[in-house]
Amino acid sequence: MASVLLAWYDRHARDLPWRTPPGHSPPDPDRAWPYRVWLSEVMLQQTTVAAVKPYFANFIRRWPTVEALAAAPEEEILAAWAGLGYYSRARNVVKCARAVAGRGGFPDTEAGLRALPGVGEYTAAAIAAIAFGQRAVVVDANVERVVARLFAVEEGLPAARKAIRAATDAITPQARAGDFAQAMMDLGSTICTARQPKCLLCPLSPDCAGQRTGDPARFPIKAPKKAKPLRTGTAWWIARGGEVWLVRRPGTGMLGGMRALPDDGWSARANGNGVPPVAGQWQMAGVVRHGFTHFALELHVMKLADQASQPPPGEGEWWPLDTLETAGLPTLFAKAARCALAG
Repeated sequence: MASVLLAWYDRHARDLPWRTPPGHSPPDPDRAWPYRVWLSEVMLQQTTVAAVKPYFANFIRRWPTVEALAAAPEEEILAAWAGLGYYSRARNVVKCARAVAGRGGFPDTEAGLRALPGVGEYTAAAIAAIAFGQRAVVVDANVERVVARLFAVEEGLPAARKAIRAATDAITPQARAGDFAQAMMDLGSTICTARQPKCLLCPLSPDCAGQRTGDPARFPIKAPKKAKPLRTGTAWWIARGGEVWLVRRPGTGMLGGMRALPDDGWSARANGNGVPPVAGQWQMAGVVRHGFTHFALELHVMKLADQASQPPPGEGEWWPLDTLETAGLPTLFAKAARCALAG
């Protein structure tokens, strides 16, 4: 099965900026390449390849080595990450880069990689296999889907993950483990897709138990999704003389460390209190909606009708409106800013 898949990958591998061509050893394995593999894998968590490409290119241009990234101010890295989502990953990128720079490079074992901040089981295995050529069992969402179908795993997720990992281990070869992992990812992304898998084009179709059931798309079997709770909150747009007041969110918690508009304390567990940061005539500019992993948010955007003469209480900064796109607002507050400017 591995040899068939690798032959397919040699012909059909996607050309991605963080990859070497099939069958080629990673260049400069002790320095730059593990950095590129690590950075891409962190960015790709719960995000599409198309969305990641411009962010990856920007990071590599600005910080071509892990040492350069480690030396950069955290606020610059968070601003460059804005719009990619899951901002805890960005904070872990900073911590991990500094840890790697402090030890003189990336460890080349799964155990060593797991000890780095923000590097979990999957990411450690992917770096070990792709950057260092080690045999490692790499299971992301695409691989999980492919293997669940290959073996027609009837147990539902998440309980099935133990069996899926064992099956992936059974078919992972000793040689070209990095290429094999990326081949599985490509197969899941382009052929063995979540809906309407292209079984006629799949090199593993003759060996696929899921395909023989006549309904491979039902694998992996998932538990019914729970409805997300809806939270409500308010963002406050305070402007004066071509500038808007921005705050820095606390370093931990939702959108931690990011610049944002002042808000009324909404969270995943509770609605906001609706109390404005300053007294004045407030007008509704509109409502924006945003989905987080565990809840949905309906954010009311309120504008101060008269220009602010004093900054609101607490720490913040006046940011020029004509360079607001450089503030690194997370997607939610970028939506709110567009709503305020249009309203």
